Amino acid sequence: MARVGRPGMSDAQKEELWQRWRNGEGYSDIGRALGKFPASIFGVLRLHGGIMPPKRVRARRSLTLWEREEISRGLCSGLSMRQISRDLCRAPSTISREIHRNGGPKRYRASAADQNAWDRARRPKLCYLAQNARLRGIVANKLAQDWSPEQIAGWLKRTHSDDETLHVSHETIYKSLYVQSRGVLRKELQKHLRTHRVFRQSKKYNTRGARRGQIIDGVSISERPPAVDDRAVPGHWEGDLVAGSANTHIATLVERQSRFTMLIKVEGKDTKTVVKALTKQVKTLPRQLRQSLTWDRGMELADHKAFTMSTHTTVYFCDPRSPWQRGTNENTNRLLRQYFPKKTDLSIFSQAELNRVARRLNQRPRKTLGFETPADKLQASVAATR
Repeated sequence: MARVGRPGMSDAQKEELWQRWRNGEGYSDIGRALGKFPASIFGVLRLHGGIMPPKRVRARRSLTLWEREEISRGLCSGLSMRQISRDLCRAPSTISREIHRNGGPKRYRASAADQNAWDRARRPKLCYLAQNARLRGIVANKLAQDWSPEQIAGWLKRTHSDDETLHVSHETIYKSLYVQSRGVLRKELQKHLRTHRVFRQSKKYNTRGARRGQIIDGVSISERPPAVDDRAVPGHWEGDLVAGSANTHIATLVERQSRFTMLIKVEGKDTKTVVKALTKQVKTLPRQLRQSLTWDRGMELADHKAFTMSTHTTVYFCDPRSPWQRGTNENTNRLLRQYFPKKTDLSIFSQAELNRVARRLNQRPRKTLGFETPADKLQASVAATR
């Protein structure tokens, strides 16, 4: 099983993992951002029950890495322990213990000694249920009877109102169940919970706080100007992601008036990656062709404000479960299946290859355009607006 301290994951990566999880990103998106497998991300989250562990800090009076480096330099220079202690304003006994517990004067190394001290400092505090055997037994017995933690906490407070040692919050019970490193309550007791969730979905530790699945400050398609609906002028686009196997995608943009199509390679489905790829491609267009973009409610465009700021393109979002509101894009995506059948690994295609496919599609005559090609139609529309 994966664990937070596994080799290859730095403190910065661990912090980013939890931040992305709190922001509502899935295992695949987090794994892609950190260069880890989704199963590894899942393992770390499950180990801690979906609850971010408190950040470790060193004791204020403990030796610092700088002090350990001074000790190492002092030993190399032949200084005595008392001389080193005077230079560092530390007790001689502190310096003596530090040196002898880390290999002695000849084998002492500052970085290794600092890491050893950090590892030895792991003294996890026992949780409340681990310290109270009677309370632990009552809680386990009630959980086995399918009582919820909230029911147990309320019943204990009511039944043992005169004994505060038998009072416990429902959140403490949940943490004891889900945080496996505690090992206080048997994991099998999770099966007696009504939801059967793998992680604790508390008010404080969940992805709902980040409004997962919602676009923040997104402009509804109902506010889109009539000129966009009647396809009177060029420069209004519809966009989407086409999915392939192994969680691979390509972005598609279709100009509403001409049906001109652009295909964009994306390395992942997370909003940062998608917005960056879309921005780079859209900025290659003339200013008059960057009027608006209509997208569905997918979280890949959650950072739509950054896209609008970089490209000066207004973004409109369709209503939930209403793909017909971007009908032009949906029809084009079906045409693309000729080149990218379902279950195709889309990551193998370069941007140059995607451009060649888009060119072939744009040079095919369309019945809806009176058998004119999208490329010719767009060129004529742009020339007419100059």
